[in-house]
Amino acid sequence: MQSLRSCSTNIPPSLSSSSIPMMTTTAALSFDEEESMEARIRRLISEHPVIIFSRSSCCMCHVMKKLLVTIGVHPTVIQLDDHEIASLPLPPPPPPPTTGHGGISSRNPVPAVFIGGSCVGGLESLVALHLSGHLIPKLIEVGAL
Repeated sequence: MQSLRSCSTNIPPSLSSSSIPMMTTTAALSFDEEESMEARIRRLISEHPVIIFSRSSCCMCHVMKKLLVTIGVHPTVIQLDDHEIASLPLPPPPPPPTTGHGGISSRNPVPAVFIGGSCVGGLESLVALHLSGHLIPKLIEVGAL
């Protein structure tokens, strides 16, 4: 397997046994040697209704996965090396601030969640989508729920 290190899909325990920890399965990804990193990432985004790109041991990725699993979605998670992260599409720019708190915003590409092929952004964007009531309809629209 080249570069992209792992692909995991969370499989939650049965609803009646909430004390059992969440299991994760890992499967190898096969790639065409001629396929560029950008093409691999675009293909993975198009093949999975919900996919998270992350660094290994990313606590924000863990929170993203927990939120999605709580809703009933089992995202595919791809761990990227630092040189692979540059191949990710950037999340959409944040809206301009409505208060005078300054516009400190992070355009860090990881973790990044894609739903239905479009970049939602990072953890903050995913939580904002959920709190606004738009996450579940979007997940239903792409067939993840």
